[in-house]
Amino acid sequence: MPVRAAGAESGRGIPKSPSEAMEELEHTCPQPRLTLTAPAPFADETSCQCQAPHEKLTIAQARLGTPVDRPVRVYADGIFDLFHAGHARALMQAKTLFPNSYLLVGGLRYSSQKHFTATFIQLLKCFTVNMSATFSDDLTHKFKGFTVMNETERYEALRHCRYVDEVIRDAPWTLTPEFLEKHKIDFVAHDDIPYSSAGSDDVYKHIKEAGMFVPTQRTEGISTSDIITRIVRDYDVYARRNLQRGYTAKELNVSFINEKKYRFQNQVDKMKEKVKNVEEKSKEFVYKVEEKSHDLIQKWEEKSREFIGNFLELFGPDGAWKQMFQERSGRMLQAFSPRQSPNSSPTRGRSPSRSPSPPWVINKTSPPSSPKAASASLSSMSEGDEDEK
Repeated sequence: MPVRAAGAESGRGIPKSPSEAMEELEHTCPQPRLTLTAPAPFADETSCQCQAPHEKLTIAQARLGTPVDRPVRVYADGIFDLFHAGHARALMQAKTLFPNSYLLVGGLRYSSQKHFTATFIQLLKCFTVNMSATFSDDLTHKFKGFTVMNETERYEALRHCRYVDEVIRDAPWTLTPEFLEKHKIDFVAHDDIPYSSAGSDDVYKHIKEAGMFVPTQRTEGISTSDIITRIVRDYDVYARRNLQRGYTAKELNVSFINEKKYRFQNQVDKMKEKVKNVEEKSKEFVYKVEEKSHDLIQKWEEKSREFIGNFLELFGPDGAWKQMFQERSGRMLQAFSPRQSPNSSPTRGRSPSRSPSPPWVINKTSPPSSPKAASASLSSMSEGDEDEK
């Protein structure tokens, strides 16, 4: 966007003073990222070339959303080694301090000098809204000790954080007025714990006195030092883990004896795992057998009850077999017993209960008592023969 140069004439042809001309300059500061399709740029790639004056803001003014023509530039710096949720949360706090913020993050470099601090300062070094600085390896090793990730890896981790708008490489440990002016920094965001440096008990003392310091809250329970402590405490576990994944003993800085010990322990663990799997499978098999046996017993009881009921129904005191036996025995008795003649028999002069006998059979049961009776019986027998003829 074109801006009016200093000393330009007004519409009436009267030259303006330099201060009036500067007031008409429009701000061309980079705006916060609206899309997350690309990582945050480095400061040397997109530095603020705005020529308009950056008037000093108070925290109350910035929280009201002023100025409206540019974002509030907030700076945060730190080591950001093993970038974790505590780092991201601190950057989120710095980014959301004001309604319209541009967060710059600065990083420190390793130090080639032999100065390593014995104490771990709070890992989260600094946060600034709209600007974030990562300390280089040189400064980090000098003031904070050796890091796990090198500066390039730490820069890339910051660039891919959604709250960061710009990354400043080789950020200074102590913020100078020249550095603040160069990057148009309005406020510095950091936790309120004093950080000492050479000749000073608090590197942010002058920032606080100038009213440019905004405190943030640390995330308890997570820090780079905590993560490193876990790794050191369980060193053998992670060494064995990486040996299993194909790393060599030389890459892990493990001695020959320890390598053999770790590999033997891995074999023992594998055997334990196999035994555990066998035990689990056997328990599962026993459970299935018990479950099936319970089902079989239940089915056997049901079938047994059904069999006993059917048996009693057939062979019990009032069973069907007894009734059938009685019916068949009655039929057999009827078959073997003589049939009785009916009362309305058409035979003449014969007793209903007696069957005819042949004439040559002499009735021995009732002999004639007299000659007259004998002659009567012979006449009756002759009459019977004539009737048959």
